[in-house]
Amino acid sequence: MDKKITLTALVFGFVSIVLGAFGAHTLKKILEVDQLSSFETGVKFMMYHALFLLFIATNQLIDSKQKKIIYSLVLFGTILFSFSIFLLTTTAITGINFKFVGPITPIGGLFLIFSWGVTFYYIVVKKS
Repeated sequence: MDKKITLTALVFGFVSIVLGAFGAHTLKKILEVDQLSSFETGVKFMMYHALFLLFIATNQLIDSKQKKIIYSLVLFGTILFSFSIFLLTTTAITGINFKFVGPITPIGGLFLIFSWGVTFYYIVVKKS
């Protein structure tokens, strides 16, 4: 499980760097300021959760079953949150109206919040 979590973290980190550079160098010329800001929020949250997953993969206070739960919350949360933002903010480029994914963004955010909350809980109740 630790290898899977680490690999996902590395993919999230890689994608966030690529998309961050794309936003800074290409989208900056195309998107409105508020759209670019939203896009950057998606990138930041992906990177934050890449780092969080690295923490989870290397943490000995959390057992494998708990890591699987946290991993699932972060994976789905990041996909729903960040990727919905990417789709919503790049409508001007793609020409596709992705408004239908708007309600998905806060659901992804809730998954991310829960991932941090359950991690806190697992560590607090861990018997030394």
